Amino acid sequence: MRLGFIGAGLMGHGMVSGLLKGGYPVSVIAHRNRAPIEDLVGRGAREAADLATIASGSDCIFLCLSNSKVVGDTIAKLSSHLRRGQIIVDSGTSEPKTTRALAADLTRLGVAFADAPLTGGPEQAARSELGVLCGASAETFVAIRPMLACFANTIRHMGEVGSGHSAKLISNFLVTGMIALVAEAFATAREEGLDWPSLYDTMLNGSGNSGVLRKMVEPALAGDFEGYRFSLENACKDIGYYNDLHPGSATAKAIRDVFSKAVSEGLGAKNVSNLLKL
Repeated sequence: MRLGFIGAGLMGHGMVSGLLKGGYPVSVIAHRNRAPIEDLVGRGAREAADLATIASGSDCIFLCLSNSKVVGDTIAKLSSHLRRGQIIVDSGTSEPKTTRALAADLTRLGVAFADAPLTGGPEQAARSELGVLCGASAETFVAIRPMLACFANTIRHMGEVGSGHSAKLISNFLVTGMIALVAEAFATAREEGLDWPSLYDTMLNGSGNSGVLRKMVEPALAGDFEGYRFSLENACKDIGYYNDLHPGSATAKAIRDVFSKAVSEGLGAKNVSNLLKL
């Protein structure tokens, strides 16, 4: 099966590397940063000149894009070049209602759609150790599962289209909440004049020990506030989508306010560990 991949950036680079190792022919297209594209071409990927080339030369197209609007705009540009029997897989974090609407439009073209958002970060992508929460028909899931296994070691079929994105938003609600808590906890420690290394070392022995705590604080102790590679603007987008999914949640609103404030202060492109500095 010939694959196309749109969005071979921070996460996508590791995903494409895994697909190439799995023996799949993959076409990629450059976006803002050429470095990962050139590396992937060196590993055997083919660079496509435009979206039409990706569409016409692929049986399955993976999208690893920033938000639902970009996904929708990209599919709109692809649509006139698509053909019956193709599959499109959205591996980003998108709005479930938009996902279902796109799937309905593509069904009318005879194109299958799956949402397959990821758990894990660039490090896990590079090691082919991501998790996948997939929403798709049973038939589509069977078709794409071998491809997902090239970059993920935990793959779960959550149900029909849209269910994967709902599950991912719930997962990221938990993650963004933990990020906000860690940031406030260590800000309070600073105000109280407490030694961060001593507090962190002791926290590792308690119930607060988590991937979020380690990713944020351990690099920060060495002066690296970019250690957790998850941008503030993406975190803000994700908790915003969760807020739309569950609009009655006062907890989600409080978490969203933390990230919205950071983005409004011009820090959107920074990684979430920068909350420790505020």
